Amino acid sequence: MKELIKKLIPNFLLSWYHLSLAFLGALIYGFPSKKIKVIGVTGTNGKTTVVNFTTKVLEAGGFKVAALSGIKFKIGQKEWTNALKMTMPGRFKIQSFLRKGVKAGCQYAVLEVTSEGILQHRHRFIDFIVAIFTNLSPEHIERHGGFDNYRAAKGRFFQGVKGVHIINAEDEQADYFLQFPARKKYTYGLRQGEVNNNDLQIKLKLLGEFNIYNALAAISMGLSQGVDLTKAKRAVEELEGVPGRMEEVIMKPFRVVVDYAFTPNALKKVYQTLKPASGKMICVLGACGGGRDKWKRPVLGEIAAEYGDQIIVTNEDPYDEDPLSIIEQVAAGAKNRVEKIIDRREAIRKALTLAVPGDVVIITGKGCEPWIVESQGRKIPWDDRQIVREEMAKLGQVAN
Repeated sequence: MKELIKKLIPNFLLSWYHLSLAFLGALIYGFPSKKIKVIGVTGTNGKTTVVNFTTKVLEAGGFKVAALSGIKFKIGQKEWTNALKMTMPGRFKIQSFLRKGVKAGCQYAVLEVTSEGILQHRHRFIDFIVAIFTNLSPEHIERHGGFDNYRAAKGRFFQGVKGVHIINAEDEQADYFLQFPARKKYTYGLRQGEVNNNDLQIKLKLLGEFNIYNALAAISMGLSQGVDLTKAKRAVEELEGVPGRMEEVIMKPFRVVVDYAFTPNALKKVYQTLKPASGKMICVLGACGGGRDKWKRPVLGEIAAEYGDQIIVTNEDPYDEDPLSIIEQVAAGAKNRVEKIIDRREAIRKALTLAVPGDVVIITGKGCEPWIVESQGRKIPWDDRQIVREEMAKLGQVAN
């Protein structure tokens, strides 16, 4: 019914509807962003990790922080799971969260800003003082009607933030985001940008070169807010990990890693990081349903076939689509050099039985998400990490 209503109502009316909700939410909660400094993080990949790094940097600077990401809500020392399955919640949720942050005495709030959220004006009537850009690669293409429109949505967010812009100088779209006016701009990168790894020599506990970019984004933000460089660097180096993001669930007798990666670019980087020098890489993956980015399903399969020694394609979040059809589309990209197992628990169990010491099992697509979403919005409680531990125990293996 909801989708039918969307099709029947003209786009301009839907846009006004969402904008009205954004204003109403801000009004009801007293425009809380005027009493707290709000930082927005946008891009295709890395948003959640940058929110975590940014929070740590601000806390190292002596500030009390509220943070909202796809995995959790945080106000000061209090944290709770984001079980909404929404990276950027609706207008009322966000404004309520900001109000709670103000009441708790937080000086800063850090939010993920998504392209879908921008389309629905969820970022409106929030006075962002900093906009951070991580990277951009094709995603939500069907939703936006093309990559240029997807990029333009992110651009509208930057256009509305007049304070500080922090931009990944080494991303192909850097020049596009640098064109928007701001009081101050910071650029970062491994080799280019005002803040780079050649100067800082960052030693992270998190895996992957891409996490160095994420850390540099947070350090740049810290500099923009007067946080001492030494404190900012120490803060990102102390971060132990981000739930469901390159999270090593099992270390021996073989490695098992869970990651959220569901875009081609992110999946490729995860595989490149984890590919063992010797031993097999066993990949468990799927793809979302609900008509979402069908173009990338065979691409994900192709990438898995390029890096993986054994590949299991399984169910992820089918929504109202036939999960077997989604699996077939992913498998087709791998030239069907895969094993297709519709039950995700069974797929994980199979991957674990295939692994021997020296191997790496990488399970992608869900990270620490607490649900599998099926038809008509039915949610099944889930956690890839917990499933791994349970199945290891059944196999008589001690989880380390």
